[in-house]
Amino acid sequence: MKHATLCFILDGTPPRRILLGRKKRGFGEGKLNGFGGKIEPGETIRAAAVREIEEESRLVVPMESLQAAGTVTFRFPYEPRFDHHVHVFLTTQWRGRPLETAEMAPEWFSLEAIPYNRMWNDDAYWLPEVLSGNTIQADFSFAKDNETVASWSLHPLS
Repeated sequence: MKHATLCFILDGTPPRRILLGRKKRGFGEGKLNGFGGKIEPGETIRAAAVREIEEESRLVVPMESLQAAGTVTFRFPYEPRFDHHVHVFLTTQWRGRPLETAEMAPEWFSLEAIPYNRMWNDDAYWLPEVLSGNTIQADFSFAKDNETVASWSLHPLS
């Protein structure tokens, strides 16, 4: 099981937009997602989130601005090497302008028009909970196609 981070950058007070990135290569290629990735040995979860955001979008996010939003475990029974335990964060603070990188092509979307049809199938289940201010613990298992949600559980913690 890989441990990773995932951060959603929100704009506005109250937030009106979300920054998503189209994954250009590797796991999840072509899908829109937040910014994040694996935690390196010796690295804290928050430090990994900040590093990954900068690597994927060129935005600099203050570590103290990361709001923990919960954890999501993704299980791929037919491809266990894809299994991830992900620490989810939100932030409304950053420096810089989102730029396309070798890994991600960032784009702003209205919170009322999040393109869930271009994201992982599980996102429509749990992301609205997080965006409404809940902290969650969720678990998703994918079908043989590694795309379709086969089973899931979601528990709001706050």
